[in-house]
Amino acid sequence: MSAIVVVFAKAPVAGLAKTRLIPALGADGAAKLAARMLEHTLAQAVAADVGPVELCAAPDTAHPALMEAARAAGAALTAQGDGDLGLRMHRCFMRVLSRHGRAIVIGTDAPALDARMLRTAAQALRETDAVFVPAQDGGYALVGLRRADPRWFDGMRWSHDQVMADTRRRLQAAGARWIELPPVADVDEPADLEHLPPHWGVPGAAPEPTS
Repeated sequence: MSAIVVVFAKAPVAGLAKTRLIPALGADGAAKLAARMLEHTLAQAVAADVGPVELCAAPDTAHPALMEAARAAGAALTAQGDGDLGLRMHRCFMRVLSRHGRAIVIGTDAPALDARMLRTAAQALRETDAVFVPAQDGGYALVGLRRADPRWFDGMRWSHDQVMADTRRRLQAAGARWIELPPVADVDEPADLEHLPPHWGVPGAAPEPTS
């Protein structure tokens, strides 16, 4: 039962990517960070070695940075298409689960979501319907499924601190079995920059530990 890891990402364009970080980093700095996070996430997906890797891009696949990132990672490049996040994820799961027994979708906002955690998530899907990595802000950074069910995403209100809680209620109502792995931090707001790896050298990141 093969697994696929799909990375959802926007083109790292100034003024489009990581806009909530613009007050701290400027539009160009936020876009550069988005590109670094995309590269890091794809590298972790490849290193997990659980199956093929796909970059599912928004608004489309035309931006050269997306094409280069996919090429460098050896990943397929597809478009998310129209609709809210729930519709785009459901459409993606329907497509990839027609060819793979397990599918994991991640964003690029959680640098702590590493290859080890992806392997753990893929293994969990051998035993359960769904797996999640909650985000510390109340959402989630990873969702893995063995079957696509529109009830889990349809009409969901996104980008608030009860997304994971709302998802749990939907899963319970559908009689689904799921596993949650330890939560990770998203990097969305200037205060979140402390969660970036220190060696990335981003202003606001946590300092390197001293000996």
